[in-house]
Amino acid sequence: MTVISRNHVVTAGAGLRPMIFAHGFGCDQNMWRLVAPAFEADHLTVLFDHVGAGKSDLTAYDAGKYSTLKGYADDLVEIGRALGVTGGVFVGHSVSAMIGVLASIKAPDMFESLVLVGPSPRYIDAEGYHGGFTATQVEELLASLADNHMGWSAAMAPAIMGNADRPELGEELTNSFCRTDPAIARQFARTTFTSDNRADLHQVTVRTLILQCSDDIIAPEAVGAYVRDNIAGSEMKILDATGHCPNLSAPAEVIAAIRDFI
Repeated sequence: MTVISRNHVVTAGAGLRPMIFAHGFGCDQNMWRLVAPAFEADHLTVLFDHVGAGKSDLTAYDAGKYSTLKGYADDLVEIGRALGVTGGVFVGHSVSAMIGVLASIKAPDMFESLVLVGPSPRYIDAEGYHGGFTATQVEELLASLADNHMGWSAAMAPAIMGNADRPELGEELTNSFCRTDPAIARQFARTTFTSDNRADLHQVTVRTLILQCSDDIIAPEAVGAYVRDNIAGSEMKILDATGHCPNLSAPAEVIAAIRDFI
């Protein structure tokens, strides 16, 4: 099986410069449907599903490989190489922001720019670092997911999405979470919420934009500022959008911010 079919890679657009979009936990490439088309006129847009998500090949899931974000970054590099991507733009949401960071370090010629939407290099608080969660809170979150995947999804997705005045957004994220294989969701959640990529930020050598939502319970503003302060030359833009998924709740603002940067 090729990487193109394994990760359900979909390309579109008339431009020569590649632009790869990567989705977050519990989601798939459909989460970029309101953003990616805006760049098709002058870019080759590339969307894909992480193994275990969307229409990817579930039989390719390997718990050992995907126990760290490096496994996902290796897939991203493999996709880029299969498509001949050099000097491209990477746009990663949530956990995929750090996946893109790792991929850019492994293959520095692949991306000229990184756009990190709601990034977090570490979700758990540490001495001198505010990640937004205590270790106990993360373990409770993971235990709840393991005990009741559907119930966890129904409770957490609306909180992650925010925008309580637009319940349809929370419902969409809930449905996305519920479509994910429970065993894979548990593993990906543990990989995501126990990762620590703070030391990797200093190795990033490409232009980087951090898009930070105004009120994000998953990646608070202090975390975005930490990423900015630890990637040399990076810049952070605080969006008016709230919640953790501005690609769904405020696509026009995300599009405008990316356009200004690239």
